[in-house]
Amino acid sequence: MPIDFKIKVAAGACALTAAAASASPDAAGLMGYVDGADLADVPVAQGRIDAVSGIVYNQIKSLRAVRQLKMSVMVPRTRSKKPAVIYFPGGGFTSSDHEKFLEMRYALARAGFVVAACEYRTVPDKFPALLNDAKAAVRFLRAHAADYGIDPERIGVLGDSAGGYLVQMMGATNGEKEWDRGDFLQENSDVQAVVSFYGISDLRSIGEGLGQDKIHSSPAVTEALLVHGPAFKEFAGASILSDDAKAIGASPIGHVDGSEPPFLLLHGSADKVVSPLQSAHMYEALKAAKSDVEYVLVRGAGHGDLPWYQPAVIARVVNFFSTKLGMRKTVSEDASNNL
Repeated sequence: MPIDFKIKVAAGACALTAAAASASPDAAGLMGYVDGADLADVPVAQGRIDAVSGIVYNQIKSLRAVRQLKMSVMVPRTRSKKPAVIYFPGGGFTSSDHEKFLEMRYALARAGFVVAACEYRTVPDKFPALLNDAKAAVRFLRAHAADYGIDPERIGVLGDSAGGYLVQMMGATNGEKEWDRGDFLQENSDVQAVVSFYGISDLRSIGEGLGQDKIHSSPAVTEALLVHGPAFKEFAGASILSDDAKAIGASPIGHVDGSEPPFLLLHGSADKVVSPLQSAHMYEALKAAKSDVEYVLVRGAGHGDLPWYQPAVIARVVNFFSTKLGMRKTVSEDASNNL
């Protein structure tokens, strides 16, 4: 939670104590009052947020099985139609534990956004399964916009690490209908804003500058499994570097053409898992295409460590979505000036 929220909570506790200590003489006229009871006046400063989990947004059907993909949703209890942000988690392409990054999701919901968090298929499922899933999640929310109070014209996406890769792919493939699979195909899967935390933009060079060439050229590394699949029967496996066209076709940077929605890219200068050059190259590509893009390099931050949970970072993201998706309320600019 932002630091100023904690201060407000503490101040509120003091106010309750003070009110109790100075109960007015007319307190005895209040229904329920008895001598010795604490009397408090609580100003209403914020509304309620409803949370729904276990929502099945897509079903993957095969001959002998049906896999249900789930999302959770936070909905501010207001009458107006609200912009939505969908969070896609990182997990090295091997997991998609979606009910995390709670600090960021709660801050967005408190700011007035409907916030969904989605799981998606991972390795050994090959590309484009995860992109198909992500676009299905967007279509699901548009189809159920009335149920969750969403303005279907204002949907943004947020992801970290592999989730950052996924949201970059979503933004870069706006308008490319060949990636739409599943239900609600009458709905548009394009998104209106993208925020990527230390995401992957080019599968061919995840470890660039980190001295990890041997790892990232292996057919066993997860980006190779994502694109080529595991060794099986006559297939011995393949490096991500073995098929340049296939690798760039599965990379966000390979789809940049100037039609992208606004992007905010964030990366840590000390990231040893995904090279900071990934976000730097994506920023340069988007700028060259004249797309709307912002890039924040956080000095000394690593991959998924504590700097990413701090108020300044959260405020920068909330303000970005507020600006690009048209939310009236924004987090104080003072908190974001540190970035």
